[in-house]
Amino acid sequence: MNIDLNVIAAGIAVMTGLGAGIGIGVATSGAVQGISRQPEASGKIMTSLILGSALAEATAIYGFVIALIILLVH
Repeated sequence: MNIDLNVIAAGIAVMTGLGAGIGIGVATSGAVQGISRQPEASGKIMTSLILGSALAEATAIYGFVIALIILLVH
């Protein structure tokens, strides 16, 4: 059985999307709980949530780009 290691490496790189999805879900849960406990701080909480979600999503995009590079270059 001949398994191309580039395909496995690309699959592992795409797995960063799982971490990003879980992280965004946990962050959203925390933000909703924080807003329900302290509604007057909703603006600051939402700002932090959006910034954190953008950074987590950027990680997933980097993993996807690396996977494409691995597959297309080799």
